[in-house]
Amino acid sequence: MKRILDIGHTDLRLFLKHPSAFIWLFLVPFGFMYIMGAANSGPGDPYNRKPPVLIENADTNFLGRMLLSELSAQNMGLLDPTNRESAARVIQIPADFSENILALKQSKVKFRKRDGSAESDAALIQIRLVRALVAMNSHLLEAGTDTNSPGIFTESKLHAILAETNPVSLHTRFAGRKPVPSGFYFSLPGNLVMFLMMNLLIFGGSTVAAERRNGVIRRLMVMPVRRGEIVAGKIYGLMLLGAVQIVFFLTVGKFIFHVSLGANLPAVALVLLVFAWVAGSFGVLVGSIIAAPDRVSGLCVMASLLMAAIGGCWWPLEIGPPLMKTLSLCLPTGWALQALHQLISFGADLSAVAVPLAVLVGFGLAANALAARFFKS
Repeated sequence: MKRILDIGHTDLRLFLKHPSAFIWLFLVPFGFMYIMGAANSGPGDPYNRKPPVLIENADTNFLGRMLLSELSAQNMGLLDPTNRESAARVIQIPADFSENILALKQSKVKFRKRDGSAESDAALIQIRLVRALVAMNSHLLEAGTDTNSPGIFTESKLHAILAETNPVSLHTRFAGRKPVPSGFYFSLPGNLVMFLMMNLLIFGGSTVAAERRNGVIRRLMVMPVRRGEIVAGKIYGLMLLGAVQIVFFLTVGKFIFHVSLGANLPAVALVLLVFAWVAGSFGVLVGSIIAAPDRVSGLCVMASLLMAAIGGCWWPLEIGPPLMKTLSLCLPTGWALQALHQLISFGADLSAVAVPLAVLVGFGLAANALAARFFKS
């Protein structure tokens, strides 16, 4: 065991002596996390989305302004007319809206669809539009029951009703809904998985290949060190390197990106450490098979990017075709990301990720066995 620990600690020290290691361990992943998190941030938090809606108000009277106020109170993502192309739906208030209501006539509000917008966004906007109309009708009914005199719907009377404290309040929220991960809740796990796989593949593979070429492995095997201990020590050193990156980005996610890990932090750390073991094992395997360090680096970059894309690190698998979800389950990145989203985005506990953890352990054991089998001096 001491030999394994010595090899791992020495490898970690050598890894961190290279300035390029800090760039790929910290700076580049941080930049990717920030850009992808900002790009994937929706108009609201994932548990209470605010789809963008454009309101075209042709009514200049006070009842049109009152409806606008009610729509704003319903958590609508109201857009400026200059951003109409971003709207999921368009609500049109007719010019005679106030006139018809004051004359005790029916007035219709138009709800227009925009091509290419999601039906789920339309449903949310429609629900909030109906709630705003119900609230406005309730205020009008209250004003009408207070007096039998003509001219009951005056602006001052309605403002007085709106200013009163409601005796009954209603709080609604989604029950058991699992939102599509978005913002930094998507970019933090996705980029951490991608760069753990990429860095541990590259550092592991190129280091083993270089040490094979310059004779370091042969000198180690002359000493009283078994081949299995060398393989385990190399993997242990890569796990330590992964742990450094994990600690850094969980801290960044908590205090800079404000990603809530809560009570699931130990489970998140466990999943990431198991995944680092898997990635490090594959790195040693690649270095054991391919002798040229340059070829190892190119192959590892291509392989890690492909596994990241298929595994769901670049975009949420929930918006992709069913085939992508199936393919993601063939890769360790897909299982690691599934476990992290369960813990971070959906608030599940460790028992909910037992299957992904078991699959990752299977990947790790297979990679360990293959690395030991093909390890060469």
